[in-house]
Amino acid sequence: MSQDENDNSKLWGGRFSESTDEFVERFTASVNFDKRLYRYDIQGSIAHARMLAKVGVLSDAEFAQISSGLEAIQADIESDKFNWDVGLEDVHMNIEAALTQRIGDVGKKLHTGRSRNDQVATDIRLYVRAEIDKVAAQIDELQAALLDVAEREAETILPGFTHLQTAQPVSFGHHMLAWFEMLDRDYQRLLDCRKRVNLSPLGAAALAGTTFPIDRNYTAELLGFDAPTANSLDSVSDRDFAIELAAAASLIMTHLSRFSEELVLWTSAQFDFIELPDRFCTGSSIMPQKKNPDVPELIRGKSGRVTGHLVSLLTLMKSQPLAYNKDNQEDKEPLFDLLDTLKDCLYAYSSMMPALICKRENMRSATLKGYATATDLADYLVKKGVAFRDAHEVVGSAVVAAIAANKDLAELSLSDLQGFHADIAEDVFDVLTLEGSLNARDHLGGTAPRQVKAAVARSREKLQRR
Repeated sequence: MSQDENDNSKLWGGRFSESTDEFVERFTASVNFDKRLYRYDIQGSIAHARMLAKVGVLSDAEFAQISSGLEAIQADIESDKFNWDVGLEDVHMNIEAALTQRIGDVGKKLHTGRSRNDQVATDIRLYVRAEIDKVAAQIDELQAALLDVAEREAETILPGFTHLQTAQPVSFGHHMLAWFEMLDRDYQRLLDCRKRVNLSPLGAAALAGTTFPIDRNYTAELLGFDAPTANSLDSVSDRDFAIELAAAASLIMTHLSRFSEELVLWTSAQFDFIELPDRFCTGSSIMPQKKNPDVPELIRGKSGRVTGHLVSLLTLMKSQPLAYNKDNQEDKEPLFDLLDTLKDCLYAYSSMMPALICKRENMRSATLKGYATATDLADYLVKKGVAFRDAHEVVGSAVVAAIAANKDLAELSLSDLQGFHADIAEDVFDVLTLEGSLNARDHLGGTAPRQVKAAVARSREKLQRR
C-alpha cells in the first residue's frame, strides 16, 4: 500500500496500515462544528509554546516561528481564507497541519507535552468562560431595562394574581422588580459557575501528565485561569462545568419563559394590559386583525430546547469511565446551541422591554373587578381588635354580598359594611381604594410606590458596583 493509500498522512497515522473508511471519517469528524473554537485553540497553543520555550523544550526562535504562524492562521480564518479539511477531523488537527505547512518541521514540535484531550478541555473552558461573560453582560443590560420600566410604572396599578385569580393590587413596577430578582439570581449563578470553569487542564496531556518539565502554573497564568486543575485524569474527562452552565442557562430560560407567558397573556384581548411594538410581533396569513406576540411565544418554546440540551449533556456523561472517551465529542453541539439560543433570547428581551407600553386604565379596571382589596378589609378589622380568622369570615360574607349586588367592596355603603361588623367606620374607605391598598404595604419588599422607587435605586447601585 502506498503512502497516499494509508493513513500515515494523518497526524496520528503511523500506527495504521489502511485508510479510514470514508463513512467513519465523516462520522467521527467534528471540524464542521468545533471550528468555532479556533480562537481559543490558537490562544492555548501560543501559551503552551511560550511555556515550552520557558522550560527549554523550544528555543526562543522556534517559539517566535510558532507564535507568528498561529497568528497568521487566525488572520486567515477570520478573513475566510482558511480551508477546513474534514479529513483532518477537528479544529486542532486542522490548525496544527496548517502550521506545519506554513513554517515547516518546527510546527511539528508544538504538540510536545500535550494531547488533544487536554487541548480540547482547555479550549472549551476558554470558550465557556468568554460566553459566561457575554451572557452576564446581557443579563445586566436586561436588568437595567427592567429598572427603567419599574421606575416609570411605580404607581401603575396591576391586579396581582395567585392561581391566575385576582389576589391583591400590586404596582406594575413592583412586578418588574420580581423579574429583576429572578435575573439577579441567574447572574450570581453564572459568576459562581465561572469559578469552576476558570481552571486550566492544560498539561494533563492524554490522561496521566507528561514526562516533559512543563510549568502548568505558567500556562494557567498566561491564559487567565485562576489555577491549574489538580488531577490529570479528571482534567481531561471533566465536563461538570459545561453541565453546570447548561443548568444555569436552563434556569435563565425558565425565567424568560415565565416572563413570556405573562406578556402573551397581557397582550391578549381578554387582558389588554400592555402593547408590544410592531417590530416584535407578526400577523396572520388569513386574519388581518391579528397582532401575534411571536417573539415571547418563541422564547417560551426555546426554553424546552435549552433544557433538552441540559438533559443531553447529563445523559452523555452518566456512564463514562475515566478518562477521556470519544463520547465527549458530543458535548459541543448542545453546548454551542444552548448558548446561541440563550444569547438571542436575552437580546430579544433587552430590545423589547424599553418599548413596552402599559395600558394603565385597563389594568386599573381589571383590578377593580376582582375584589382585590378584600385582604385590606380583613386587616382593617384586625387592627380594630378582631381576630384574623373572624375577620376573614366577615369579609368573605361581605364579598358574597358584593358579588350578588354586582358591586366592588368600595362601592358598598357604610351601612352595608357595618351590617357585617359594627366596628367598621368611615375610615374603611381609605383602605378599600386601590391606591390605599398599594400605599399601605410600605415596607422593605412591599409594593408601595415609595418602596418600589427605593428598590429601583438600590438595584441601580448594585448594577453599578458590578
